[in-house]
Amino acid sequence: MTALSTPRLAALASTRSPLAPPEPAAERCELCAEPLHDAHRHLLDLEKGDLLCACGACAVLFNDLSAGGRHYRLVPDDRRELTGFHLDGPLWAGLGIPVDLAFFSVAAEGPVTARYPSPAGALHAAVHADSWRRLADANPVLAGLRPDVEALVVHRARGASEHWILPIDDCYRLTALLREHWTGFAGGDAVWDRIGTFFEQLRGAR
Repeated sequence: MTALSTPRLAALASTRSPLAPPEPAAERCELCAEPLHDAHRHLLDLEKGDLLCACGACAVLFNDLSAGGRHYRLVPDDRRELTGFHLDGPLWAGLGIPVDLAFFSVAAEGPVTARYPSPAGALHAAVHADSWRRLADANPVLAGLRPDVEALVVHRARGASEHWILPIDDCYRLTALLREHWTGFAGGDAVWDRIGTFFEQLRGAR
Protein backbone atom coordinates (compact mmCIF):
# COMPACT_ATOMS: atom_id res chain seq x y z
CA MET A 1 0.00 0.00 0.00
CA THR A 2 1.44 3.39 -0.99
CA ALA A 3 1.34 6.40 1.27
CA LEU A 4 -0.83 9.37 0.42
CA SER A 5 1.40 11.87 -1.35
CA THR A 6 0.07 15.25 -0.18
CA PRO A 7 -1.58 16.67 2.94
CA ARG A 8 -4.61 17.63 0.82
CA LEU A 9 -5.12 14.03 -0.32
CA ALA A 10 -4.68 12.82 3.22
CA ALA A 11 -7.33 15.26 4.43
CA LEU A 12 -9.77 14.21 1.73
CA ALA A 13 -9.18 10.54 2.44
CA SER A 14 -9.87 11.02 6.12
CA THR A 15 -13.12 12.94 5.57
CA ARG A 16 -16.10 10.84 6.57
CA SER A 17 -18.98 10.43 4.17
CA PRO A 18 -21.97 12.63 5.07
CA LEU A 19 -24.08 9.48 4.83
CA ALA A 20 -22.11 7.71 7.54
CA PRO A 21 -23.85 7.58 10.93
CA PRO A 22 -22.46 10.12 13.40
CA GLU A 23 -20.10 8.83 16.02
CA PRO A 24 -21.49 8.96 19.57
CA ALA A 25 -20.45 12.05 21.47
CA ALA A 26 -17.61 11.44 23.91
CA GLU A 27 -18.70 11.48 27.55
CA ARG A 28 -17.41 14.55 29.33
CA CYS A 29 -16.76 15.67 32.88
CA GLU A 30 -19.89 17.37 34.15
CA LEU A 31 -17.87 20.02 35.98
CA CYS A 32 -15.17 21.08 33.51
CA ALA A 33 -16.27 19.36 30.23
CA GLU A 34 -13.01 17.47 29.77
CA PRO A 35 -13.36 14.16 27.85
CA LEU A 36 -13.69 11.14 30.13
CA HIS A 37 -12.13 7.72 29.98
CA ASP A 38 -14.36 4.67 30.29
CA ALA A 39 -13.41 4.30 33.94
CA HIS A 40 -13.98 7.52 35.87
CA ARG A 41 -15.11 8.72 39.28
CA HIS A 42 -18.39 10.30 40.35
CA LEU A 43 -19.34 13.23 42.53
CA LEU A 44 -22.54 13.30 44.53
CA ASP A 45 -24.50 16.54 44.34
CA LEU A 46 -25.61 16.74 47.96
CA GLU A 47 -28.38 19.24 47.23
CA LYS A 48 -30.04 17.31 44.40
CA GLY A 49 -28.95 13.75 45.18
CA ASP A 50 -27.62 13.37 41.62
CA LEU A 51 -24.39 11.70 40.52
CA LEU A 52 -22.03 13.66 38.28
CA CYS A 53 -19.28 12.15 36.13
CA ALA A 54 -15.87 13.59 37.02
CA CYS A 55 -12.51 13.63 35.27
CA GLY A 56 -9.31 12.76 37.10
CA ALA A 57 -8.44 16.38 37.88
CA CYS A 58 -11.86 17.17 39.35
CA ALA A 59 -11.81 13.93 41.32
CA VAL A 60 -8.48 14.98 42.88
CA LEU A 61 -9.86 18.47 43.55
CA PHE A 62 -12.84 17.12 45.47
CA ASN A 63 -10.99 14.30 47.22
CA ASP A 64 -10.68 16.52 50.27
CA LEU A 65 -13.97 16.33 52.20
CA SER A 66 -13.94 20.10 52.70
CA ALA A 67 -13.33 20.94 49.03
CA GLY A 68 -16.93 20.58 47.90
CA GLY A 69 -18.42 22.25 50.93
CA ARG A 70 -22.09 21.36 51.24
CA HIS A 71 -22.54 20.87 47.50
CA TYR A 72 -20.32 18.09 46.12
CA ARG A 73 -18.67 15.02 47.60
CA LEU A 74 -16.39 12.55 45.83
CA VAL A 75 -17.80 9.02 45.73
CA PRO A 76 -15.18 6.49 46.93
CA ASP A 77 -14.11 3.66 44.65
CA ASP A 78 -13.42 0.90 47.18
CA ARG A 79 -15.80 -1.96 48.00
CA ARG A 80 -15.78 -4.01 51.18
CA GLU A 81 -17.48 -7.33 51.70
CA LEU A 82 -18.30 -7.70 55.39
CA THR A 83 -17.50 -11.11 56.80
CA GLY A 84 -18.86 -12.03 60.20
CA PHE A 85 -21.50 -9.31 59.99
CA HIS A 86 -24.12 -9.77 62.72
CA LEU A 87 -27.68 -9.23 61.57
CA ASP A 88 -30.10 -11.62 63.23
CA GLY A 89 -33.87 -11.69 62.94
CA PRO A 90 -34.64 -9.18 65.72
CA LEU A 91 -32.07 -6.66 64.45
CA TRP A 92 -33.43 -6.94 60.91
CA ALA A 93 -37.03 -6.62 62.09
CA GLY A 94 -36.09 -3.49 64.02
CA LEU A 95 -34.96 -1.79 60.83
CA GLY A 96 -38.51 -2.03 59.51
CA ILE A 97 -37.70 -3.20 55.98
CA PRO A 98 -40.45 -5.44 54.53
CA VAL A 99 -38.18 -7.16 51.96
CA ASP A 100 -34.81 -8.91 52.15
CA LEU A 101 -32.77 -6.57 49.96
CA ALA A 102 -31.97 -2.98 50.92
CA PHE A 103 -29.20 -0.43 51.21
CA PHE A 104 -28.74 2.04 54.03
CA SER A 105 -26.96 5.38 53.81
CA VAL A 106 -26.11 7.80 56.59
CA ALA A 107 -26.51 11.51 55.96
CA ALA A 108 -23.97 13.89 57.42
CA GLU A 109 -26.93 15.77 58.88
CA GLY A 110 -30.12 13.78 59.15
CA PRO A 111 -31.48 10.26 59.54
CA VAL A 112 -30.29 6.95 58.17
CA THR A 113 -32.21 6.24 54.97
CA ALA A 114 -33.13 2.81 53.66
CA ARG A 115 -33.87 2.17 49.99
CA TYR A 116 -35.44 -1.07 48.85
CA PRO A 117 -37.41 -2.53 45.92
CA SER A 118 -41.15 -2.96 45.72
CA PRO A 119 -43.72 -3.65 43.00
CA ALA A 120 -44.27 0.13 42.87
CA GLY A 121 -40.56 0.85 42.34
CA ALA A 122 -37.75 1.83 44.69
CA LEU A 123 -38.98 3.06 48.07
CA HIS A 124 -37.25 5.23 50.66
CA ALA A 125 -37.78 5.05 54.40
CA ALA A 126 -36.14 6.67 57.41
CA VAL A 127 -34.62 4.15 59.82
CA HIS A 128 -35.33 4.66 63.51
CA ALA A 129 -32.21 5.96 65.23
CA ASP A 130 -32.38 3.41 68.05
CA SER A 131 -32.62 0.50 65.59
CA TRP A 132 -29.59 1.72 63.67
CA ARG A 133 -27.67 2.26 66.91
CA ARG A 134 -28.29 -1.35 67.95
CA LEU A 135 -27.06 -2.57 64.56
CA ALA A 136 -23.97 -0.34 64.76
CA ASP A 137 -23.22 -1.55 68.29
CA ALA A 138 -23.30 -5.14 67.03
CA ASN A 139 -21.13 -4.24 64.01
CA PRO A 140 -18.48 -1.60 64.82
CA VAL A 141 -17.44 -1.49 61.14
CA LEU A 142 -20.48 0.73 60.52
CA ALA A 143 -18.85 3.55 62.47
CA GLY A 144 -16.58 4.06 59.46
CA LEU A 145 -19.42 4.37 56.94
CA ARG A 146 -18.74 7.56 54.98
CA PRO A 147 -21.78 9.88 55.11
CA ASP A 148 -23.85 10.25 51.94
CA VAL A 149 -21.42 8.51 49.57
CA GLU A 150 -21.31 4.96 50.98
CA ALA A 151 -24.03 2.53 51.96
CA LEU A 152 -24.49 -0.71 53.81
CA VAL A 153 -26.01 -3.17 51.32
CA VAL A 154 -27.88 -6.17 52.72
CA HIS A 155 -29.05 -9.07 50.55
CA ARG A 156 -30.89 -11.79 52.49
CA ALA A 157 -33.37 -12.88 49.83
CA ARG A 158 -33.68 -16.49 48.71
CA GLY A 159 -31.16 -17.79 51.21
CA ALA A 160 -28.45 -15.23 50.38
CA SER A 161 -26.26 -13.69 53.05
CA GLU A 162 -24.50 -10.73 51.45
CA HIS A 163 -23.34 -7.72 53.47
CA TRP A 164 -21.27 -5.02 51.79
CA ILE A 165 -20.18 -1.45 52.19
CA LEU A 166 -20.40 -0.03 48.68
CA PRO A 167 -20.01 3.35 46.98
CA ILE A 168 -23.35 5.01 46.41
CA ASP A 169 -22.93 4.83 42.61
CA ASP A 170 -22.89 1.01 42.87
CA CYS A 171 -26.13 1.26 44.84
CA TYR A 172 -27.68 3.42 42.13
CA ARG A 173 -26.57 0.81 39.60
CA LEU A 174 -28.26 -1.90 41.65
CA THR A 175 -31.42 0.23 41.85
CA ALA A 176 -31.43 0.66 38.06
CA LEU A 177 -31.04 -3.10 37.61
CA LEU A 178 -34.03 -3.70 39.87
CA ARG A 179 -36.11 -1.09 38.08
CA GLU A 180 -35.34 -2.59 34.69
CA HIS A 181 -35.93 -6.25 35.49
CA TRP A 182 -38.42 -6.38 38.39
CA THR A 183 -41.70 -8.08 37.48
CA GLY A 184 -44.80 -8.96 39.47
CA PHE A 185 -45.03 -8.82 43.24
CA ALA A 186 -41.82 -10.66 44.18
CA GLY A 187 -39.57 -9.55 41.33
CA GLY A 188 -39.41 -12.74 39.30
CA ASP A 189 -36.59 -15.22 38.79
CA ALA A 190 -34.82 -13.09 36.17
CA VAL A 191 -34.21 -10.14 38.46
CA TRP A 192 -32.90 -12.33 41.31
CA ASP A 193 -30.53 -14.06 38.88
CA ARG A 194 -29.21 -10.64 37.84
CA ILE A 195 -28.85 -9.58 41.46
CA GLY A 196 -26.81 -12.72 42.12
CA THR A 197 -24.60 -11.85 39.13
CA PHE A 198 -24.23 -8.28 40.45
CA PHE A 199 -22.71 -9.53 43.70
CA GLU A 200 -20.57 -12.13 41.92
CA GLN A 201 -19.11 -9.38 39.75
CA LEU A 202 -18.38 -7.25 42.81
CA ARG A 203 -16.52 -10.15 44.37
CA GLY A 204 -14.55 -10.78 41.17
CA ALA A 205 -13.63 -7.11 40.74
CA ARG A 206 -11.90 -6.72 44.11
